[in-house]
Amino acid sequence: MLRVVIVDDEPLVRDGLRAMLADTPGMVVVGEACDGVEAVDVIDRERPDLVFLDVQMPERDGFAVLEALGDIELPAVVFVTAYDQYAVRAFDIHAADYLLKPFGEDRFRVAVDRVRARLAERDGAAGRRNSRADVRALLEELRRRDGFAERLLVKDDGRVFVVQTDDIHWIEAADNYVRLHARRRAYLMRESIKSLEQRLDPRRFVRAHRSAIVNVSQILELVPQAQLSSVAPSSLRRRDDILNS
Repeated sequence: MLRVVIVDDEPLVRDGLRAMLADTPGMVVVGEACDGVEAVDVIDRERPDLVFLDVQMPERDGFAVLEALGDIELPAVVFVTAYDQYAVRAFDIHAADYLLKPFGEDRFRVAVDRVRARLAERDGAAGRRNSRADVRALLEELRRRDGFAERLLVKDDGRVFVVQTDDIHWIEAADNYVRLHARRRAYLMRESIKSLEQRLDPRRFVRAHRSAIVNVSQILELVPQAQLSSVAPSSLRRRDDILNS
């Protein structure tokens, strides 16, 4: 009997995985978590054989969860993700499997079969060492410069919008959310500004303030802080407003 933990910030995804696992012989759900901080506690306490792990979550993302687990024996991991195709190739190489949102029952069954095969391979100390090496290699590959996000998926009122990072002017923090300002529209996205910063190319995006990230290609003018009080708010215009005027 494989002991399973479900980690995802979306209740509907957790419900769906729980229902599919209930119909899967040889598996039992021993814990759930809705964010990265809770996930570390549940995994450390339950020591499951398998974790279905969301990648994008408040507080800690899925990769930060794995890093925070320290030296304990890592479970097999099926990443639940909306990452782009570059990252998916990395999952193919290093992860037990991944589920690309939205996914159905057939794809879930494929993931379960792959997990069983992976667990059979990692029996013994050598297999456990290889498993941890796979996770480290995955983290490194996803953090390579060429792996920075080119698009972001934003859920709003039951719809999913694709926002190209090139179109983003600036990003502001809003508690456990960020607000993306892109092409005269703002999108609210559930992710911390720290987590999102790690996914953006530092050559193109700068953390200008603890609550703000700026697309450097959208910067028209730099004003010294000492002069800001003398600059009328009406004179501060966006780059697009100036170019289109």
